[in-house]
Amino acid sequence: MLRKIRIGVSLVIFLLLTFYLVDFAGILPDSFHVLAHIQFIPALLALHVGVLLFLLLLTLITGRSYCSSICPLGVFQDIIIWISRKRNKKKQYGYRRALNHWRLGILVAVIVAGLSGFTVLVSLLDPYSAYGRIAVDIFKPVYLAVNNFLTWIFTMFGNYTFYYMDIVVTSILALVVAFVTFMTVGYLAYRYGRIYCNTVCPVGSLLGILSKYSLFKVCIDTSKCNGCGLCARKCKASCIDSKKHMIDYSRCVVCFDCIDNCRQGAVSYTLRKRRKTPEVSQSSGSTDVSKRTFITTLAAVALTIPKSAVSQSIGTLTGNKPYKRKHPLSPPGSVSTKRFNQHCTACHLCVSKCPSHVLKPSLLEYGVGGILQPIMSFENGFCNYDCTLCSDICPNKAILPLTKEAKHLTQVGRVVFIEENCIVHTDNTNCGACAEHCPTQAVTMVPYRDGLTIPKIDPEICVGCGGCEYVCPVRPYRAIHIEGNPVQLEAKPIRVDKKDETTIDDFGF
Repeated sequence: MLRKIRIGVSLVIFLLLTFYLVDFAGILPDSFHVLAHIQFIPALLALHVGVLLFLLLLTLITGRSYCSSICPLGVFQDIIIWISRKRNKKKQYGYRRALNHWRLGILVAVIVAGLSGFTVLVSLLDPYSAYGRIAVDIFKPVYLAVNNFLTWIFTMFGNYTFYYMDIVVTSILALVVAFVTFMTVGYLAYRYGRIYCNTVCPVGSLLGILSKYSLFKVCIDTSKCNGCGLCARKCKASCIDSKKHMIDYSRCVVCFDCIDNCRQGAVSYTLRKRRKTPEVSQSSGSTDVSKRTFITTLAAVALTIPKSAVSQSIGTLTGNKPYKRKHPLSPPGSVSTKRFNQHCTACHLCVSKCPSHVLKPSLLEYGVGGILQPIMSFENGFCNYDCTLCSDICPNKAILPLTKEAKHLTQVGRVVFIEENCIVHTDNTNCGACAEHCPTQAVTMVPYRDGLTIPKIDPEICVGCGGCEYVCPVRPYRAIHIEGNPVQLEAKPIRVDKKDETTIDDFGF
């Protein structure tokens, strides 16, 4: 019964969180972002005291229930383990000693990296963020492909329930990292059960320390046990030494598989009994090749990332005046790039949910420590003037909540105009698209020559939404673009022309 309840709770949380991450149509309401807020590292970075206390108390009472039911990467591994058991019904695990030098070393490295602001290591090893990237960068394109296929089928019969969606890869690097994570974690789970959780995952290691003192534990009644060893062979955490009747509670994820498989009723989940179930010694054994391979692969991904962005030489060949953005644009509400880099774990929830497709994973715009963290890019859209969704759903408080009124005055960057690139200057033709799409009148058209008008900018009232940059027809280097603010400022209020009382509503935003 306990196992069935655990599986039911796990699947509900896992499926809802996964669908929320890939849901492009907004079927689930935004309130479902609470499923991301109850994850351990996001709650820690956001200082959600209530969530942290809940998770810590849950661990001290029940053991590592977080790892078995709440953590999406843990449930993902359980699904892979279930598939492996279906393919090989005789699959067995057996007891393995804990590799505590790996566990402690990785945990300390993640803590030091987090405190020093080098959050890329935290991002790569945070189980929620790792799964978020898998869902957004792998599962979502597949989901969109299935949607487009159904659209084609239904349209043939005159049914327009579905509609086509563009399948866009926001970042090759993010896709590669997500794929490597998917394959590595999936392979380890398929072959060795919960070895990733008990060797690599920093959350598993930390909660494992607490779970040794949990109130309820899986216990072996030696008076009933016949020494068959079935519980150990079915333990995907490989933490039961049936010969010595010992359980390593720091690795037990309270999946209850042992209880469900024990034919003698010798295994139960009850109050802690120290004498009957002594804890396994935490001595380290021989190094597992698969674990070493995972660490080596992860380090290789981090160290082989390109050290420079794309060359600026294209503009020279086309006649455009090239430019390079000096400062990246972090999402509205992130306060500053420095603060944003220290709190964001690149779970890509905001990337997936952004209705304007403005956010994409970064490469080296933030530096090595900010790899994969969201950055504002205006290739596929611009930031909606009234939208505050990313600040509403961010589980880490890397993006602080903003009201619409506060968003209207949050300046993430300033407009920059390059007259030499403007088609009004180069082709002697009218345009004005940038001014039409500016919600704050930071870009206006003024007389130029031969009856033409050309953009004039007022950076003080610009909020950096990127509407002007998005619609500018000049390529590859636009005539107008947004330069990011290292620290987000407060833009000056929009001036109202007393003659015609022009307001923000007149621009259709």
